[in-house]
Amino acid sequence: MALTDYQPFTAITLVMDLTVCICTHDRPLYVRDCLDGLAAQTVARDCFSVVVVDSGSPPAAAAELASLAAHHGARLIRLDQPGLSLARNTGAWAARTKFIGYLDDDAIPAADWVETILAAIARPGRCPALIGGRILPKWEAPLPSWWPSSLKGVLSIIEHEGGGEYRTASVPKGLEPYGANMVIHVLSLLVAGGFGAGAGRRGDSLLSDEEVQLAWTLQDAGFSVRYDSRITVYHQIQARRMQPGWLLSRLYWQGASTVLTRRMLRQPVAVWRELPRRLLVAALFAPAALLPPQSTLLLAARWRLAYATGFVRAAFGWPFKQVATSPGKTLGPTSCPFTAAVGKQVTILN
Repeated sequence: MALTDYQPFTAITLVMDLTVCICTHDRPLYVRDCLDGLAAQTVARDCFSVVVVDSGSPPAAAAELASLAAHHGARLIRLDQPGLSLARNTGAWAARTKFIGYLDDDAIPAADWVETILAAIARPGRCPALIGGRILPKWEAPLPSWWPSSLKGVLSIIEHEGGGEYRTASVPKGLEPYGANMVIHVLSLLVAGGFGAGAGRRGDSLLSDEEVQLAWTLQDAGFSVRYDSRITVYHQIQARRMQPGWLLSRLYWQGASTVLTRRMLRQPVAVWRELPRRLLVAALFAPAALLPPQSTLLLAARWRLAYATGFVRAAFGWPFKQVATSPGKTLGPTSCPFTAAVGKQVTILN
């Protein structure tokens, strides 16, 4: 069945419409805060279910996550193979509801988060395939004065108030959904092939945009993909990210992610059209690479250089084996990590 032949269900009534999925790797302290936020929701706990997907955490963290899940009445699924896209796809296959709400492990939902989601998906009219929400910062350390104001978005911050379909005049230009706070119609997600196995965080890489790839695939197929700022979470911005080296690494991977996203969306011409500009930026600012990563000198030139370098390298062929796009398999309507897993990749603990 082709994606364009499929329309989300609008007439099915279930006792429970929402599964909340938290994907995590070795961060039980953040998961505790997230689960505490879900425990403080304005709706009864039996109005939604919770799934925690442990993406290959080491034994001590895995044991703590199991204890937290049991305490909060959440299902726990453990994956031996880490990877954010794989974890999110696993959560979707495990969901027993029409919709799944994704939270990053370091996101704390507002008290009315679930209530607002349930109201949004029950609203008469066109059924949404994907809804992105507002993400407000909860700083572990103050934002440094040297941080470029135009780059707060790389910290997964969305402060815009309002709503409407993405890529229309209803929302600011360039606004994109982030997986830290996103609701998706499960069958639409699965029919679209899930989150791309070649994208998403894995190990030390900051490869991104898997949620953007999915959102634009759904929207290009005619589905409703919209933003709603009433669905709000508070993102705990880690202090270790307030370093020039992290910002430069994040921009490098974003440049590469942009190339992969455009190619996945069958827009290769856009890559080659932008490539000359990125090559020029890389050539002009190349001497700035001699500065130490943690220096704040010439940062405006260096972050542009980092982005251009990632873009150029991805455009000419991916050089990093640890984030190659070939090891995984993109999920489709008939492929499931529970059946396609190698060995004991997936363990459902409760």
